[in-house]
Amino acid sequence: MNEESSLITLFTSSFLAATLLPGGSEVVLVGVLMTYPELFTSALGVATIGNTLGGMSSYLIGRFLPDEKAIIKKNNNSLRSLEWIHRHGSPILLLSWLPIIGDALCVAAGWLRIHWFYAILFIALGKLARYWVIATAIS
Repeated sequence: MNEESSLITLFTSSFLAATLLPGGSEVVLVGVLMTYPELFTSALGVATIGNTLGGMSSYLIGRFLPDEKAIIKKNNNSLRSLEWIHRHGSPILLLSWLPIIGDALCVAAGWLRIHWFYAILFIALGKLARYWVIATAIS
């Protein structure tokens, strides 16, 4: 496998691993970096972009769910809590890289209508941090 096909495989693996489908892009990242250590920055970027886009696909699934205000009874305490999550909740997406709950966080962010810019920002930062730790550990 050449460098280009390795990066395409890494992107695909990273994207699928961040969806509701099971997958382990970390193993592919390690394989690419052990075979092509000179691709450190490229592999880190490709894995982060693929995984972020996969997380955003889960976010979009959440966006297609009915608005939470249409589901939850009009209770002032509930609405205040939801408004607080809307205002301050997006940093929780830094944890979107976590197994099992990461996908749920991305879906919940879409359902709660967290602004897409903040969702993608915090998802990307969390995913980048995880891949950077892995890539640095094997370098």
